[in-house]
Amino acid sequence: MNNDRHILITGGAGYIGSLLTSELLRANYRVTVADSLLFGGESLVPFFHHPNFHFVKADVTEPRAVKDAVRSEHSSGVLWPQPDAIVHLAAIVGFPACQAVGHQVAWKYNVEATKMVFEQASDLGVGRFVFASTYSNYGLMPDGKPVTEESPLNPQSLYAETKIAAEEFLLGQKDAPSAPLLFRFATLYGISPRTRFDLIVNQFVLDAYTKHQLLIYQRGYSRSFVHVRDVVRGIMMGLDAPQEKIRGQVYNLGTESGNYTKDQIVNLVLKRMPETTVEYKDLTFGGDMRDITVSFAKIKRELGFETTLDVDDGIRELLFAMKTGLIRNPLDQRYRNAQFIVQ
Repeated sequence: MNNDRHILITGGAGYIGSLLTSELLRANYRVTVADSLLFGGESLVPFFHHPNFHFVKADVTEPRAVKDAVRSEHSSGVLWPQPDAIVHLAAIVGFPACQAVGHQVAWKYNVEATKMVFEQASDLGVGRFVFASTYSNYGLMPDGKPVTEESPLNPQSLYAETKIAAEEFLLGQKDAPSAPLLFRFATLYGISPRTRFDLIVNQFVLDAYTKHQLLIYQRGYSRSFVHVRDVVRGIMMGLDAPQEKIRGQVYNLGTESGNYTKDQIVNLVLKRMPETTVEYKDLTFGGDMRDITVSFAKIKRELGFETTLDVDDGIRELLFAMKTGLIRNPLDQRYRNAQFIVQ
């Protein structure tokens, strides 16, 4: 990979962004992180003295946030070249967090801010614009078949509605100077510098470890899962792929082997913590209804992407982090998007 390349990440202090920052620096990229630090900035502290790292505190809902970040001096006193790409991760992520802030705020951060960041990217002549979307956009499978990038979108939550609106804008900009690339992520799991415990696998491991109990809703529902480290690898492949493979393209990011029912995830947790009791509740709740199997044939065919980790790897590393005290207080609100926002 080219060590002259400069990547700007919005939301770089978050779950995906902090790990992406780490991996890009390891691959000799220059990295500028623009983040409002809604969840704190501890995840970025290890990179603070890295010569290829630059941090700017910025709120992407401000009209010039990206342009000002690009034009700010690096700590060395040198003005870096324009970014080659922007990875836009900054958002109100997840349906509970979107519900917590309400429609107006969720739309402002997830739709209007995306438009502003993209327009600034194009004005600056940034070559590509990588957008973090979600397989929540598909909602429920209408015919029981795996959904592809061409499948109809059927949002079941405010979060998915905002992501679809942002996607529609970006897909209408295929000929803009900045080439849009859209990734629809499966549900993430695993450890990062800013781990989240409000995602299914991570939450199940936490509950089994701290309470020795799991409470399961929507028991038979299928979901798709991918390790955060594989998501970072996928993003990096998108940064490196030829323009003709990425301009105006949508890719589901995950793996067929990551399609599980909730019962299957529970069994993987029980394999590691057999003393855990399981209780099932036949309760539906408003928001994120997903019963879905996802096809990842396109990203494998076009970008050569394959995952390297599975759910059992994620469970094992999460347990290790809690047992050893690497994550000393996993129940802290900082590990949950919605609760952190509310408080």
